[in-house]
Amino acid sequence: MVSALLLWAAFPPHSETLAILVALVPMLSMARLSSPGRSALFHFLFGIVFWVLTLSWMPAIIKNNGPWPLVLLGWFALAAACAGYFALFGWLASRMWRWRGAHRAVPAVACLFGEAALWWIVEWLRATLFTGFAWNSLGTAFAAMPSFATPARFGGVHLVSALAVLLNGVFATLFLRVFAPVFGLGDDAGGVSRLVGRLSQIAETGLPLAAILACLCVGNHLVRGDAGERGARPCHLRVALVQRNAPCCFRPGRRENAYEAFGKLLDAVSAAKPDLAVLAESAMAEFGSVRSFRAQDVARGFLARSGAKFLMAGGDDVVSNLTYNAVALYAAGADSGPLAAYHKQHLVPFGEYIPFDKWITPLQRLSPVGVSLHPGEPALIELRVGDRIVKAAPLICYEDTDPRLAAQAKRMGADLIVVVTNDSWFSGSAEAEAHAAHAVLRAIETGLPVVRVGNSGVTGVIRPDGSANWLSDASGRPLVDSPGVMIDTVAIP
Repeated sequence: MVSALLLWAAFPPHSETLAILVALVPMLSMARLSSPGRSALFHFLFGIVFWVLTLSWMPAIIKNNGPWPLVLLGWFALAAACAGYFALFGWLASRMWRWRGAHRAVPAVACLFGEAALWWIVEWLRATLFTGFAWNSLGTAFAAMPSFATPARFGGVHLVSALAVLLNGVFATLFLRVFAPVFGLGDDAGGVSRLVGRLSQIAETGLPLAAILACLCVGNHLVRGDAGERGARPCHLRVALVQRNAPCCFRPGRRENAYEAFGKLLDAVSAAKPDLAVLAESAMAEFGSVRSFRAQDVARGFLARSGAKFLMAGGDDVVSNLTYNAVALYAAGADSGPLAAYHKQHLVPFGEYIPFDKWITPLQRLSPVGVSLHPGEPALIELRVGDRIVKAAPLICYEDTDPRLAAQAKRMGADLIVVVTNDSWFSGSAEAEAHAAHAVLRAIETGLPVVRVGNSGVTGVIRPDGSANWLSDASGRPLVDSPGVMIDTVAIP
């Protein structure tokens, strides 16, 4: 329970990041003291408590008129599935320490690094298997302290997670060494000379700490080096980010005029003459598919009111009778449809489609969005800024939690990542802040600036070092569940 509460406190909305440095100590100690089966059980129970708490924003869908039986079932089923990965780690870690107990020549420090490697592997599996659920990797907690997440630049978020586990392992070792008589533990030196035993104990602490420090130094060096290159000849992209805060699709009742709601916000940025105006996921949904004549006419109106050269907005795209969740790019003065469109690749099961519904078509009627969406392919959207072609990589909603998609965009030559999302399903909860933390890690990993626009928040610009400029309220906190607009300049190398 202590581990679960400390780990929960490390993530938004609490963001007590330093709690993650000791949160796993009780569970790592349990893996060394228990049989593999008992360790797996304790880790599963720890996981259940943590995941039920960290996913506690899911019932907000009920307040927004979502179907409560399905919401509660999904909440606890997802928590149990994620806890299963914790149990797998607990079983493997206990087996490793027991194997080390039978082979005393193996130094304990090897098992400390082994624990970190096991967590890296298991966390990667959780983010990958069966479409994956990459929410709240341990390293994501460092979004509030991005200077400690810089190793993600060369090893990804899972390396940052592994380093956190390694540090917790050192503390667990020190804890068990201090309380060895209480737990009935013998001399870990195993009968070897006192000097060799002391050197072994120093290595158990010194080598992991040296590895963590080395990774932080390398990460910070890479981030600073990229910043120097970026400052040489940057292209400055003026962006207008529009957060409309349209109500959840499940909420009944009369809605405001969407065109006028967006128009008022866009009027407020027209004096800045932005290069690019960005609207959230599903922003064009009330005007038809992104290629429809009405959507094109609305886009021209938005461009005129904002004074922007380009407009990027989310909506549905229908191609060859297949429906996609899409982001479209419109240009001022263009007479035909959108210049380009990106189709969401990583769809959310039970949200945007029902598993196997392409083969068992009656299942498509159960989709919450009313249609079974199809996955798209990787794509970049190009826009001309002065004499420069800027390649933007759109990511839609949950896609910014998947490190593979951002890394793929980087390999394709992206200059900029644009995240559009609609988290209004969870209005009135901490989900928006928790979701935004993932985009910070994508910026650090790729070394690319990230522009993020949420229908209900969080909206802002994240620099490649993880520092961010958020659309904020009067208290300085990110603006959530309220309309707003911001102008910022993005430096693109």
